Amino acid sequence: MVSMKRIFLFLMVLCGVAFFVSGQESGEISVEESYLQESVENMIIREQSRAESREMKMIALEYIGDAISRGNTGEEVRQALEYMGLEGTLNRGLENGRLVNSYPDVRRETAKYLGQMGTPEAKDTLLKIIYYDNEPMVLQEAVKSLADIGNDDNGRTISTIAWILQKFDNTNPDNLLALSAIEAFEKLGETGGGLRDPNAIQMLIRIAEGPYIRPVQDRAKQALVNIRKSQAQAQREQQERDRRE
Repeated sequence: MVSMKRIFLFLMVLCGVAFFVSGQESGEISVEESYLQESVENMIIREQSRAESREMKMIALEYIGDAISRGNTGEEVRQALEYMGLEGTLNRGLENGRLVNSYPDVRRETAKYLGQMGTPEAKDTLLKIIYYDNEPMVLQEAVKSLADIGNDDNGRTISTIAWILQKFDNTNPDNLLALSAIEAFEKLGETGGGLRDPNAIQMLIRIAEGPYIRPVQDRAKQALVNIRKSQAQAQREQQERDRRE
């Protein structure tokens, strides 16, 4: 028998789709209509993200992608992403002792959309995902999204990426995760004035010399060369500014 909650969700989806379609067909909408549309959209996203089925969560992610593309990066959208991003890891649902709410592909898509949001709050959620998740494909996407967001003035992003990389290196080295981390270190180093975290440098050396496939090792070696060059250039520029002052 279909539960009342499922019926409610289905009706909300139908109403939401009808509302969005009618708004698009009518052309420009007023500020009040735009606000109402966003409120309905947020409600649908919130309820779908908390549904039990993987399919409903994937539909929620499609709505979220559309919302973000239109500039809706509000707290309700982020909260929905955080709920799905930590479901099955921090928030565990058990049935007869068995985990029933773990959907790694949902968490991976969640990490991608958090990167597209690009807000400081989205970055904090991604750091939580890295801390609690153990699925390489989820972590790869979270690392990529953190690199896209950038803005690592306090060094927390780089240190967290170095931590998860070391965690896997000690137990089950993953080539794709290592490659994502290498590219993230380079990106974050460029936007933050250089890669200064010793743990990150140590992990790059470890990848270059450790149990990784040759292309990943070579990529780590090249990253070390690039980092040395960029830091030397930054130092020369600073010395020139000091000389002029």
